[in-house]
Amino acid sequence: MSRWRYFARRLLLSLPILLFGATITFIVIRMGPLDPVGAILGPTGDPQSYNQIKDQLGLNRPLWEQYIDYMVGLFTLNLGQSWVLQPDTSAYSLILEYAPRTLWLGFWSVLIAIFVGIPLGFYAGLNPNSWSDYAASFGGIVWRAMPNFWLAVIFMAVLSRSEQVLFGFNWQNWLVPTTVIGVPFQNPQDLLNPNDLLAAIKKIAPAAIVLGSASMGNEMRIGRTAVLETVNSNFIETARAKGVPPRSLVWKHIFRNALIPLVPIITGEAYLLIGGSVLVETVFNISGIGYLFFQAVIQGDLPLVGSLMFIFILLVVIINIVQDLLYTIIDPRVGYDGGS
Repeated sequence: MSRWRYFARRLLLSLPILLFGATITFIVIRMGPLDPVGAILGPTGDPQSYNQIKDQLGLNRPLWEQYIDYMVGLFTLNLGQSWVLQPDTSAYSLILEYAPRTLWLGFWSVLIAIFVGIPLGFYAGLNPNSWSDYAASFGGIVWRAMPNFWLAVIFMAVLSRSEQVLFGFNWQNWLVPTTVIGVPFQNPQDLLNPNDLLAAIKKIAPAAIVLGSASMGNEMRIGRTAVLETVNSNFIETARAKGVPPRSLVWKHIFRNALIPLVPIITGEAYLLIGGSVLVETVFNISGIGYLFFQAVIQGDLPLVGSLMFIFILLVVIINIVQDLLYTIIDPRVGYDGGS
């Protein structure tokens, strides 16, 4: 089976998953405790206005009609309009407004996890039972064990009082003046200015460290284990016996094979971004997709909640397909027919 046929097959198989996920989302938001009419009217609304708004929103229609309209809207990319947060504003425009900040946060959190977690794990695996190995392993376990929401609160508390806690170091005025919390940038074009770029990186750094911490700890531990298993493999012993130079042995044989078990961890950064960004963006007051989703849920903005959930499900499906393709690129022994 060719790579493109394999890719097309995975796309077809993802359709039932999207359909099932969208159906479960509809059931949860329509039959759950969310009350958009109550959120629109507030505590002073009268029953007559309540029934009138409910009828205008189409919530009095049969549930199967609402389901069909919901599914057709999702799969035709007609995401509807916000009911509560910004009435008469399309969900599509809200997502485009908030998404760049989440992408900026996700970019740095993934970068930190990959370029810190994997090198430390590989270094520990190449130097087993040394003090550096013990330090990296212990640090990875401790860092992984700290919950994101707790770490976010601790970071914000420490950095907001950095002069008192960090022996006179003033985080607020270091490099460029910024605050601990707030959106990293208002417009992506602002990043073209070096000062604005530095300020945006500094502002997003604490949230990125928090968001990437869990995966960074996983990559350290699994990377170390993968390197140790690869080093003790028979083909490595054979390569040594044939006189392969140590540098070539490490880069061409050990590292490449050790990357195979790390593929799901690296692609799992997307799941971390989906689940963790809601908490981290809320704590650091970063107006991204996670913060938008949190506000939509507590305000009962059903179209916005449904649209964001569909995007999250779609992202998970795409990441799974990319993960399978990465397996075939890193390890040529993996075939497209399900065998190896």
